[in-house]
Amino acid sequence: MSSFVANPLALSVPEPAFEAWLRDSGYLEILDARSSTSSAANAAGAAAFPPASSSTSKLALENPTAAASSAISSSFSFLRTLASLFTINPLAKLSADDFAGETPSWTLVFLGSAGCYSWPSGPSQARMRVQENVRRYARNYSVLSLIFFACSLYHMPVPLLGLISSLGLWELLRFYNDKCELEEKCPTVRIVLVRVVQFAILTILYLSNLQVTIFCTMSISYTVMILHAFLRKLAPSQHFHSTKRNGRTQLKKAHLSAKKSP
Repeated sequence: MSSFVANPLALSVPEPAFEAWLRDSGYLEILDARSSTSSAANAAGAAAFPPASSSTSKLALENPTAAASSAISSSFSFLRTLASLFTINPLAKLSADDFAGETPSWTLVFLGSAGCYSWPSGPSQARMRVQENVRRYARNYSVLSLIFFACSLYHMPVPLLGLISSLGLWELLRFYNDKCELEEKCPTVRIVLVRVVQFAILTILYLSNLQVTIFCTMSISYTVMILHAFLRKLAPSQHFHSTKRNGRTQLKKAHLSAKKSP
C-alpha cells in the first residue's frame, strides 16, 4: 500500500502507482491481462471502421507512405519482441523456495487450453511472463529436463554405459573404503584413491561423450522452457491466498491446542 500514501483521500489512483501496487502485491496476471487487452483493443480499433474497397484503394494510392509506415512499425514491434528472447534472463527471480512447493497440474495449469497462449504485446510483457512463469512452473521444467536427459541417454547408449560404469566405480571405492576402514586406518591412502577414481571417472565420461548428451538436454530444455514461458499467459496465482489460508489454519490449531491444554 505504499503506492497510495502520497494522496490517501484521492478518488482515483494514477496508472503508474496502480501498476506498481499490482507488481508489489504479486498480481502480475492482472498486468498481463491489461497488456493483452490494450493491444487487442488497439487492433480492434484499427479494424472497427474499415473503409469501402474503393475508398481503401483510393487511400492507398493517395497516401502509400502511411500504409507502408504502419506495416514497418508492426514488423519492427514483432521483431523487437522476438529479439527480446535473447536478452531475457529467465532465472533472474528463481529461488530455492520455488522448488519446495507442489508441482502444478500438467494438464489444467501447465499446459492449459489454446486460449492460455498469446504473443506478447512487447518486450516488457515478455520479460514479465518469462520470469514469473519460470518461478511458477519450476518443478515442471525440472521434470521435463530429466525426461529429456533420459531420452538422450536412451538414444546415445555409449554415454549411458559411461555413466553406469562411473557410478559402479564410485560404489566399488565406497565398498572398499567401508570394508578396509581406510578413513580411520589409512586416511592418506583413501585420499589418493579418491583422487585416482575421480580422474578415472572424468576420463570415462569425457571419452563416452557425456558432455554432448548434457549439451543436447540443456539446449532442448531451455528452448522448451523459454518458449512456453514466453507464450503462456499468466494464470491467476493462488499461492498468496493459500499461504494466508494455511497461516490462519495453523493459528486456529495453535489457539485450540492452547485452550485444551490446562
